[in-house]
Amino acid sequence: DEKMADKIPADEKAKLDAAISAATTWLDANQNAEKEEFEAKQKELEAVVTPILQAMGGAGGGMPGG
Repeated sequence: DEKMADKIPADEKAKLDAAISAATTWLDANQNAEKEEFEAKQKELEAVVTPILQAMGGAGGGMPGG
């Protein structure tokens, strides 16, 4: 959502981009990982994303389906 993206400070956006890129790279390289490994990576991503969204007044309940 462009409106949401415009509200994210540049430094926070850089953190989000880096975390998402790292998670995507990991997923691409570890498609046969165990469930626990996927869950650990999800928690790592949530640890970066959730505080930023909460600071913006957005959803803070974690990623859907988790």
